[in-house]
Amino acid sequence: MAIHSTELSVDSRADIKNQKLPLAALLALATAVFITSLTETLPAGLLPALSADLKVSVSAMGQTVTIYAIGTALTAIPLAAATAGWRRKRLLLTAMAGFALANTVTAVSTNYPLTMAARFVAGVAAGLAWAMLAGYARRMAPVHLQGKAIAIAMAGIPVALSLGVPAGTYLGETFNWRTAFLIITALTIVLLAWIATTVPDYPGQRPESRTRMLQTLSIPGVAPVLLVTLVFVLAHTILYTYIATFLDGLGMGNSTDLVLLVFGVTCLLSIWIVGVHIHRRLRALTIASTLLVAVAATILALMADSPALVYAAVSLWGLGWGGAPTLLQTAVGDAGGESADTAQAMLVTLWNAAMAGGGAAGGLLLGILGPTSFPWSVLMLLMPVLVVVIAARVHGFPTRRVSTAG
Repeated sequence: MAIHSTELSVDSRADIKNQKLPLAALLALATAVFITSLTETLPAGLLPALSADLKVSVSAMGQTVTIYAIGTALTAIPLAAATAGWRRKRLLLTAMAGFALANTVTAVSTNYPLTMAARFVAGVAAGLAWAMLAGYARRMAPVHLQGKAIAIAMAGIPVALSLGVPAGTYLGETFNWRTAFLIITALTIVLLAWIATTVPDYPGQRPESRTRMLQTLSIPGVAPVLLVTLVFVLAHTILYTYIATFLDGLGMGNSTDLVLLVFGVTCLLSIWIVGVHIHRRLRALTIASTLLVAVAATILALMADSPALVYAAVSLWGLGWGGAPTLLQTAVGDAGGESADTAQAMLVTLWNAAMAGGGAAGGLLLGILGPTSFPWSVLMLLMPVLVVVIAARVHGFPTRRVSTAG
């Protein structure tokens, strides 16, 4: 019997090693992430044309990004609760159809209030999608590949920031801004067919298995991960939102596109590294992520007079930040267990609140202390992040990670 059990164990291990990820389905999720990220940030590269066409100031037009984040932050938790019983594919298709509608209205609108309403709807659709995407990716993968599955799905973020936004800006400048939004609509329609044909379906939660937000928050490990998310994203957003202004102060304003490209490429490298190692090294990777961004901020604070060092700092920033969404969503999913979807909805809410807060905080810092204050602010905010990650060694960012099927 002992020998027979050993043989079964060996066979089981072989089966586990032979299990593969459903790449077509995960790439569909990555494209959904790409569309949500691109829809959020695209107006930033088209503000002059948008403001001229809709006859409002550039600052007023800039609120199209803010209203999107507000729509996500306000609705992620209540919508996640209201749709907890929906089948997952139906929910994902509904969210992406919302993007197609919102971007189409944005593209044809000649009225500022209508444009803002469409942007709010896009933010609501994002909240619906983001609350489920990481959990969806987890459910597609065997336990030992769940981190890699989330990394693939989350790759859409740096692709949107490093390639999508510059490409959308180029299209807007070459043709017009409406064309850029219509292209996103067309891509979303293709994605709807892709999801329908390749993404597996899963049931929602049964009423008796659902947990309330406060119950989820009381689960050991959930609160530390959410706190780290809030402060880490706030730190990143302060600098990223005003990177063009910061570089302009260094005399590198003409290099903003190249700096963002370097940031995006190193983000992609970071996602690959995290995807390979997250199953066994989530805690170490999270600590390394925090330290890399802190070192980058230190260089930008003290040695930004050298363009070479600025590029080195941005590379470290990308290496630290790129895998952060995967790390944090995996950590909160692990900590949440059966309440993972609720925990993810809370993370999405705090993430977008931090983005909105980062833009506001950065504006205050710019007006009071100037752009040189940005890297110092990042450094100060990352100190408590590092403390919490190190302290949460039992729950949240455990020394020994135990994966759960999402």
